[in-house]
Amino acid sequence: MRTEPRTILNFLSTYFDTIKALFDVQAKDGLVKVEVLNRILADAEHELLPKLIEYKFLKKVADDFEIRPVYFKLLEFILSEFKPLLPETIEKYEHSITSLFKKIKEGIAKDRNILLQRITDLNNEVRDFTEAVEKNTIRLISETKELKSNVDKIDYREKVRKASFWIDYYITPLNSILDVTNPHSITNRLLDVSQYVNVRRLNFDDELARQQFEKLYTFLVQTNDDLLRQSKILTNELLPLIERIRSESMILTGWIEFLKNPNKVKDILPFVPKSLRTYPYNDNMYFNAKEFVDQFMQVYEVYLEDTVLSASDKWIFNKEFYLTKLTQELPVSNFFEWAGKTLRGEYKEIETEKFFSLSTLLFEDSIELEFDDKADRMVIRTSEMNLRVPKIKINRHGFSQIS
Repeated sequence: MRTEPRTILNFLSTYFDTIKALFDVQAKDGLVKVEVLNRILADAEHELLPKLIEYKFLKKVADDFEIRPVYFKLLEFILSEFKPLLPETIEKYEHSITSLFKKIKEGIAKDRNILLQRITDLNNEVRDFTEAVEKNTIRLISETKELKSNVDKIDYREKVRKASFWIDYYITPLNSILDVTNPHSITNRLLDVSQYVNVRRLNFDDELARQQFEKLYTFLVQTNDDLLRQSKILTNELLPLIERIRSESMILTGWIEFLKNPNKVKDILPFVPKSLRTYPYNDNMYFNAKEFVDQFMQVYEVYLEDTVLSASDKWIFNKEFYLTKLTQELPVSNFFEWAGKTLRGEYKEIETEKFFSLSTLLFEDSIELEFDDKADRMVIRTSEMNLRVPKIKINRHGFSQIS
């Protein structure tokens, strides 16, 4: 009699601790030896072995037992405890994907049912490949974090060995598999499949097959994004981090070895001065500091008074006065020369602020300006700077006409 699925799931939930203990044993040893099984089941409240066999959770292998793959993969997924696959194991998908792709192209105009089944099989192979890559990435991230945190307190030499192991046998080869620029990579092959499927999903006579091509293309686009993300994790996060762990550990390992026997390399050892503890202050520092601080502890009354400028110090530009003066002296052959002489005659020197104020008369509409492009510029020396100014002629009092 077939067991209800709900009954099996309830059983797994009720005895999850025992199930996980069996999973951990098989993940480590590859199977569950009978003596280990008896020891684990001895702590259970009920006799569980008949149920484990009835629900097809365990199968007998000689005198020992093994968790069936379907249950093992379920627990592996739930617990995120994946055993990393060697890159050469993942590369098998390149052959299966290439073979199915070739058969689809060869049988594109033949039996429809066979074509549909091959499209489905190709979809499944690509899904298995992406899941294998994702599981490896998750495991590599976990291993790298454990190695960095060094929970097991392993020495630096062992950290170097482990870091080199993960780089040489997993990260670098897996990154090569995901490298789209590598013509022999699986990712590059999936790009070829995607281009072919894209054409077929848009131009195929059989509607059902066209829909399957459409689904496969959508899945391949998503797969490409997923693989690109995994590749970035490997290239930008995992590889630099584990390389840093390896290099740091190698430096520390070498330093520890040197400290164990420094005289072994004394001929090439640079001079290392002897360290002495000293202080940048003398014994009287406390009293000197206290004396310095105490002088600021006394409070004095301070009075602040704003300085008020006298009326004679303020200069207000009287535009009407200077405009009248300029008008009376027309024509003026050089305006800036006139402005300089006017200020120098009144104040003995040319102040920059007053000079610029006087220059605003050029913008009055009531005067006419004439520029001499060929004339050399003259230099006006003010109290703060030297100004190079053009020669501007003012002919008469009237409307502005700039030529």
